[in-house]
Amino acid sequence: MLQVDVVVLAAGMGKRMRSTLPKVLHPLAGKPILSHVLDSARTLSPRTICVVYGYGGEQVRQTIGAASDLVWVEQAQQLGTGHAVKQALSCLGQSGVTLVLFGDVPLVKSDTLKAMLDHAAEDRLVLLTVELDNPHGYGRIVRDAATNHVQAIVEEKDTSDAQKKIREINTGIMALPNQYLASWFDKLSNANAQGEYYLTDIIAMAVDAGVPIETAYATADWEVAGVNDKVQLSVLERAYQRSIATQLMEQGVMLIDAARFDVRGQLTCGGDVTIDVNCIFEGDVQLGNNVTINANCILRNVTVADGTVIHPFTLIEEATIGKNCQIGPYARIRPGTQLDDAVRIGNFVEIKNSQIAAASKVNHLSYIGDTKMGSQVNIGAGTITCNYDGAFKHKTIIEDDVFIGSDSQLVAPVTIAKGATIGAGSTITRDTPAGQLTLSRAKQVSMTGWKRPQKNKD
Repeated sequence: MLQVDVVVLAAGMGKRMRSTLPKVLHPLAGKPILSHVLDSARTLSPRTICVVYGYGGEQVRQTIGAASDLVWVEQAQQLGTGHAVKQALSCLGQSGVTLVLFGDVPLVKSDTLKAMLDHAAEDRLVLLTVELDNPHGYGRIVRDAATNHVQAIVEEKDTSDAQKKIREINTGIMALPNQYLASWFDKLSNANAQGEYYLTDIIAMAVDAGVPIETAYATADWEVAGVNDKVQLSVLERAYQRSIATQLMEQGVMLIDAARFDVRGQLTCGGDVTIDVNCIFEGDVQLGNNVTINANCILRNVTVADGTVIHPFTLIEEATIGKNCQIGPYARIRPGTQLDDAVRIGNFVEIKNSQIAAASKVNHLSYIGDTKMGSQVNIGAGTITCNYDGAFKHKTIIEDDVFIGSDSQLVAPVTIAKGATIGAGSTITRDTPAGQLTLSRAKQVSMTGWKRPQKNKD
């Protein structure tokens, strides 16, 4: 089996990004663009992944994080792509091939790289190319007219009039046979206008040495597009989201407007799911069958079971939602929340770290925190669980079939027993008995002769 090493070039500053943040750390679909490249590399099960870093190196390493499969090599001076790969030579095997990827080319597909490596061998070089309608500015792939073999890569400034018409361009991504690397990189020269060592000069060396050069093809130009400024980053963001949207629609998901839809992680959908505009899915989100997500919702690391409807402007994070629930509009479901089947959470309700059993309702303007709630409970408008004493969080237990009147405060730790009713406007500080009405109200008084204060007219 052919052994594969991967070198990821991630040393550039990215001046055109006009940011102190290293270019490879700018976010695309919710994570650094370098992370996309590493995720694709890992699908190949390589022997080594060597990341060549430079500008903002410590920040890059800290953001990406320690990983046993990554080797970090510094390029202290950015002297070109050939110089960058040369820094990684000591990390590479003597046999096999080295796949060169770019930390600012985030959307190359795993399938494309696997197809490329299918052509690779220890005595063969493979280039990833793509055809562009407008190839201006890119190095052209020049082939022998008789054999169609690659002869050279000619940069835009050096192309003849005939070569300018070539639409096949070099993406920079290539698979190099390891046995030749030491000798080839020793011969690299920086005798050019930029004073840099170019990786593409390897192609001429391979031709001179009689090493076969094969090509594999990217399926779309956005797959191999680099990020040099924030305009290009925005273009790739939309390309990525269009790709995800297309996959979901092909699986049967109804997207009301595929152009107004964002996945920043992994979204898994069952059958007959409908998603309205401006919804954002972050982390790992799983939607069951017949789920409806209405407009302007954000779901982050959430599981939603069959038949549930999320109404507009709802934020749900780190939660589990049961079947046939109704949530929102304008609801906030915070981490640690579990809603059982047929729970109703209404407008301007916040639920935090609570378990709510089947068929309970919290319909209006309420806060439920650190609570275990039974089934068939009705929470009146304006009710809050007072769970925090300024130092510690305390738990509220509301058993089955409880009715809480509007504008009530339940001061934890407290238990509302099964079947109890709490009168509206009550402040409950002690456990209540089952099946009884509990009230806590001041006596209502009307003051005769009282007059409202008025300002002096002078």
